This record gives sequence, C-alpha cells and structure tokens, in this order.
Amino acid sequence: MPHEVFHYRSIEEIRETAAQNGVFLPFVKNSEAVLRPVQLAGRGLGNRVCLQPMEGTDGGPLGAPGALTFRRYERFARGGAALIWFEAVAVDPRVRASAGQLCVTRDNLGEYKRIVDEMKEAGLKENGYAPMIVMQATHSGRYSKPHGYPEPLIAYPCPPLEDTPLDAACVVSDDDLRRYEQMFEETARLAAQAGFDGMDIKCCHRYLACELLSAFTRPGKYGGSFENRTRFLKNAYRAAKAGSGGGFFLTSRMNAYDGFAYPYGFGIAEEGFSPDLREPIRLIGELRAEFGIPMINVTMGNPYRNPHVSRPYDRGVYIPDEHPLVSLARMMDGVGVIQKALPDVPVIGTAFSYPRQFSPNLAAGMIEGGSCAMAGFGRMAFAYPDFVKDLKNHGAIDPAKVCVACGGCALLLRAGTPAGCVARDREVYAP
Repeated sequence: MPHEVFHYRSIEEIRETAAQNGVFLPFVKNSEAVLRPVQLAGRGLGNRVCLQPMEGTDGGPLGAPGALTFRRYERFARGGAALIWFEAVAVDPRVRASAGQLCVTRDNLGEYKRIVDEMKEAGLKENGYAPMIVMQATHSGRYSKPHGYPEPLIAYPCPPLEDTPLDAACVVSDDDLRRYEQMFEETARLAAQAGFDGMDIKCCHRYLACELLSAFTRPGKYGGSFENRTRFLKNAYRAAKAGSGGGFFLTSRMNAYDGFAYPYGFGIAEEGFSPDLREPIRLIGELRAEFGIPMINVTMGNPYRNPHVSRPYDRGVYIPDEHPLVSLARMMDGVGVIQKALPDVPVIGTAFSYPRQFSPNLAAGMIEGGSCAMAGFGRMAFAYPDFVKDLKNHGAIDPAKVCVACGGCALLLRAGTPAGCVARDREVYAP
C-alpha cells in the first residue's frame, strides 16, 4: 500500500477510516481527562501527560549533557507535562548507542544535578509545579556504537535483525551479563544523587535487556525458559535497588510485543505475528510483586527494523504493509489489555503523537476507558514541547505546531547527530 498522508479534519473521519481497516480507536470529543490529576509513586501529579525518552544524541564526549540537552529539557519542563521520562543514559561509556549518548559517571554527576535542578525550577516557575523526572538507564546491546561505528553486543543471533549474520564473538557470555547487571547499581546510586525521582531499567526496542526476553534459542542460564530470559532484568533491578535509597523508585519502559516471529520475538504467538501478551503481563506482575514498581511504560516494536509498529508515520524508510491506524490500534489494544489485566499497576501508553491535533482526544478516550493511566508523547515533545500548556489554556492543541510524523528526528538519531524536530525547530535542527 502507498504511504498514508494524514488528511483528517475530524475524529469522526479517523474513526471511519479505522473502521474501514477493521480496527477501533477510542477517540472522544472532550479531552479533559488528559488534564485530570493522578497518584503515581506516592505523589500527586497534576495531569496525565508523560514526555517519553527521546534521545538527543547531543551529550559531550564523556557523557555529560551538552548545551542542546539543557535547552531541550528546559523546554520540556516549561511545557507543563507532569512526568518527564529522561532519555536513555548508558550504564557504561562502552555500551552507548552513539558517541553523543549520555552516560552518568561520578566525574560528571554535577552536570546531571544541574539539569535536574534546572528542570524542576523551570517547571515551578512556569507552571507552579515541578515535574516528576525518571531517568532511563540503558545497555545498548546489539546497537552499541560508542565510538561512532557499530560494536554490537548481542544476546543471541537473530536473523530478522541481521542482514549479514553477526560473528559469534558478538554474543555476550553469561559472565559478561552478570557484570553488566551490576552496572545498574552504580547508575541507580548516581541517578538518586542527581535528584531524579526514579530510574527506568530500559527493556524495550531490542536493546540488551529487551533482547534477552526473546532469547528462546540461547543456551545457559539466560536463555530458553521464562525464568532464564527474565533473569538479567530482575538481577539488574536487584542491583539498582541495592544502589538507591528510600524515596527513589524503579520502573521500566518495556516492549510488550517485538513484532518478530517466534522464536525471535517477545510477546508474540508461536504461529503468525499476532501479539500474545501473557508473558509480558506475567513479567510486569512479578516486577510489581518483588520490586514494587509504581508504574510501567509500555511500548512495542523495533525502531531500526519495524518502526511503524510503535511510531506510525506518513513518510519513512519503507512502506508498511498495514495502514498507520492499524499500527496505532494494535498499540492501544495492547496497552489496554495490560492495564486491565493489572489494574493496580498504572500503565503509561505510547504512540499518541500520530493523530496530530487529535492526540489528546485519543489519550482521553484511553484514560476514560480504563485502558491506561497516562499518555506518553515522544515525537510530539520534540515538535511541540508546550502542547500541555496550550491544552490547559485553550482546550486544544495547535495544528500548526504538532508533529507531522515525518521521521526526521529518527533519521538524525540514526546518523548519530544531534536530534530534534526538523519541521518545527528548523533553525536548530534542519541544518
């Protein structure tokens, strides 16, 4: 099918097109639910908006936030979102996804303290409240590129992700995995000292912790059974818990569905490509029981191979074999299934940016229907960081400012250059 071009003038038109493609999207006319308060991690938040972790690839050579990092997060904090999910910060310089990815260390801790302080100050000054800030801690795994060229560290060979099979030397050993688990202890300690409210042990988009969830074909203690495939993530939680003190929480942004056929995908049926969310639900429930996670941030897919699964788009590097509204509905359905299966775990949904000015109407429908507790916006934050403020003040967001799903920010990220919105922040990012 050709690329879809977003042309909808009303939520009725979107609903009609969705129905023509055999799916349902819970748009509502009144977006007020997005601005309702919510209790999260023992704290009252003034709205249901989460800004998702969007990497800027603009850190310094030693992993400290750069000038553009400070600019971006000040804009996010001033924009009014109650929860800001700070972008991926590597647990070690050797496992960064780019030479510009952030990495917190004892030497640059002061810069992280400064960015957190400035975010909270900006939120208080502009909106009357400081945002809750969660730091995402990551091991980039097969996407490690710390010197600007690929240096993959993989859980197992995965044909759907490899045009050319990777050398066996790229497969990390069990000893390596145990060493990587322990890195989350120091990262959690530093994140807490920097003033972050909590830390996400990143488990999405086929980075290392996520890839291990689908390691059905890996031998040894980290592959095969559910217990083995979740071992790394749980041990990373245990290490992080040991490193952080009271008042600091742990959580994850987690893939519920990879979109690759069994045995190469997590959250997928053993035949075909349909989601099977029994294992993701089981895992989230176990994390809640053992570690008391106060929320879970749910996503799907792989931005390198099937980005349409989590980021429906109008223009991209390939033409998907499904309508963007089908991709969007899969995400909404999956998020809703998880939230209703685990009603005591607030779920943050994903992919709300695609419907442009109608995004708040979809988010409100999901919240009103009990399908998620909060709505996450990634690309929209790059394009329109103050959309929450406009929604509060005007009851709607400006169609002239929204994300247009052009994929420009992702292209910059993949190129390892500073990433942002080439459509709405042209002076900084279009060059």
